[in-house]
Amino acid sequence: MNILVTGGAGYVGSHAAQWMQGAGHDIWIYDNLSTGHRQAALPNRLIEGELSDQSLLATILAEKQIDVVMHFAALSLVGESVEQPAKYYQNNVLGTFHLLEAMRHANVRQLVFSSTTAVFGSPSEMPIHEELPRCPVNPYGWTKFMVEEMLAHYCQSYDFGCVALRYFNAAGAAKNGTLGESHDPETHLIPLVLQVALGQRESITIFGEDYPTPDGSCVRDYVHVDDLAQAHQQALEQLRAGEALYFNLGTGRGASVREVIEACRRVTGHPIPAISGARRPGDPAILVAESSRAKEVLNWQPAFLEIDEIVRSAWQWHQSHPHGYVS
Repeated sequence: MNILVTGGAGYVGSHAAQWMQGAGHDIWIYDNLSTGHRQAALPNRLIEGELSDQSLLATILAEKQIDVVMHFAALSLVGESVEQPAKYYQNNVLGTFHLLEAMRHANVRQLVFSSTTAVFGSPSEMPIHEELPRCPVNPYGWTKFMVEEMLAHYCQSYDFGCVALRYFNAAGAAKNGTLGESHDPETHLIPLVLQVALGQRESITIFGEDYPTPDGSCVRDYVHVDDLAQAHQQALEQLRAGEALYFNLGTGRGASVREVIEACRRVTGHPIPAISGARRPGDPAILVAESSRAKEVLNWQPAFLEIDEIVRSAWQWHQSHPHGYVS
C-alpha cells in the first residue's frame, strides 16, 4: 500500500513508518518537525507541512496515490495541555479535521489513528477494557476523545474505515538501534531514569510512595514501541468502509515506578539514586490494559513482555545517542 504517515518523524510515528517500510509498503512522512526529528524520518520520504494546510495535504494524497493514512501528528504533554488548551484543540482536533477533509476530497477513506489510554481518565475498573466509559480528565485526553468521535461520524456518513489504537505507556527503542525516544522536555519515566545512568541527572524523583500498590508507587503498563508499530500493520487488515474500531494496546502487566528504576539499575549497572517527592495531582495509582480484543481481532501479540527487555532496548539507544538526535 501507499501510506502517508502524519507525525512520522516523532517517536511512535517514526518506528511505525520504519516497520511499514520493512513490511513492503511505500511510505511518505508528513511532519512539521515541531516535536519530531528530521533524522528520525525515512530518508528522502519527508514532506514538511502543517495539518492546517488542507490544500497541501489533498495534493499529496492525490499525487502520491495514497491508500491509507496513519495519523500520529499530535501534541501529547498532559501538563502543557492544561496550561495551553487552545494549542491542543487547534492542533489535535482542528488539525485532524483538516486532515479528514483533505482525505474526503481526495477520496482516501482509510485511516489508522494514534489514540491513547487518556480517553479513559481515571477508570473505575482495572484492567482497562474498551467498553469502559471514556471520561478524560485533561485537555489532551479530551482532544483524543473528540477525534475518536469525529472518526465514528466520518465512518457513518462518508464511508471511511478507521481503526483507533489506544496506547498505554509507549517505551523502548527500535531493535536495530536506529530509532529511539528523544523529547524536549523529556517527561517519560524510562528515559528520565536512564539520564541518571548517563550522568545527565543526579537522581530520579518518585512522585508519591503511598499509593495503594504493592510498593506504594504508581503502576503503569509499558508497551514496546515496536509492538505498537506491529499493531498498526495488523490494523490495516481491519479497515472496512463505514466501520470504526477501537483497540487498547498494552501488555496487561503493570510495572511500578520502583520496579522500573530497579530494572534500569540491573540493565545499566548504575546505582541510580532515587528521592521521594509528593504525589502529582491527577496521577491514578494503577493503569493497566486489557488487550484481549487486539489479540483476538488484530492477531496482535506483544513480543516485549518483561520490563527489563524494554529498558534494555532503550538503554542501547540512549548509550549511542546520549543527547537524542542532537549531535
